[in-house]
Amino acid sequence: MPMLNRLKLRSSSLVMLLLAGLGLSRCDTPKPLDPAAYDALYVTPAAIPAGPQRVFHLGHSLVGRDMPAMLAQLAGDGHRYESQLGWGATLKSHWDPDVPVNGFAEENAHPRYRDAREATDSGDYNALVLTEMVEIKDAIKYFQSADYLHRFAQAAWQANPDTRVYLYETWHNLSDIDGWLERIDRDLPTYWEGEILRRALAYDGMDRPIYLIPAGQVMARIVREIESQPDGLGGLTNRQDLFSDEIHLNDLGAYIIALTHYAVLYQRAPVGLPHELRKADGTPAQAPTPEAAAMMQRIVRDVVQSMPNTGLPQE
Repeated sequence: MPMLNRLKLRSSSLVMLLLAGLGLSRCDTPKPLDPAAYDALYVTPAAIPAGPQRVFHLGHSLVGRDMPAMLAQLAGDGHRYESQLGWGATLKSHWDPDVPVNGFAEENAHPRYRDAREATDSGDYNALVLTEMVEIKDAIKYFQSADYLHRFAQAAWQANPDTRVYLYETWHNLSDIDGWLERIDRDLPTYWEGEILRRALAYDGMDRPIYLIPAGQVMARIVREIESQPDGLGGLTNRQDLFSDEIHLNDLGAYIIALTHYAVLYQRAPVGLPHELRKADGTPAQAPTPEAAAMMQRIVRDVVQSMPNTGLPQE
């Protein structure tokens, strides 16, 4: 099963190689927005939502079905969500009807599915959360990540000017030859911000922020916390305790990412939230110990409050 999951996530890379063989590459996009202009977009914190949110999740198996379901439980009554997912799916494939979404039938066979373009154009959502396939540098080079983030954002804002748009930062294989923690540290400024966010925001008419959900940064901070303790913490001893294979999360990892989404989408510290939740199918998820849950919630709070582009006030 782990090998099958990895093959699913990498399936879009086969398309990338075909495109490379044909000499196709990233279409022209603007130069990255000047750092000062980028920072200026996030000087004023986002307003705290007045009530429950309706969220559309767009991406692949690092979104999954369980994490959005956990987020809904953390948010409480009134939170609603739908999604469109795939296997290693690119933003381009979700936008362009002529580009197939790998694993579309399998990943969207659930009651929360909604067509991505229909959802974006509906104006029904308070929040649109998008992520890009990994390998992230290949997505940027071959599948025009910044351009398609810009297209989704503009469509969402045209349908509903009050919709907030978010980019969900993920991670790479635990066995990445350049180092898993090292990749997370490097890839945020280099790729997620430098090549995707700052380029998307440099298009004409992009005069408002796209917020960051820094899940990769949270995961790295939690792993460092766990692995710095001689005996682990709250029953956790290493990064593998949060994963089901080399890249996909188990229930404990999904809980961390749900906390991160909650903190950014609701602009609230997640400290004190429940830690015994259910999966999307209604079965109980593996719960962190109270000690581990408290650590996860604290680190999520600290990370999101340290990054202006999450929209939270800096403390």
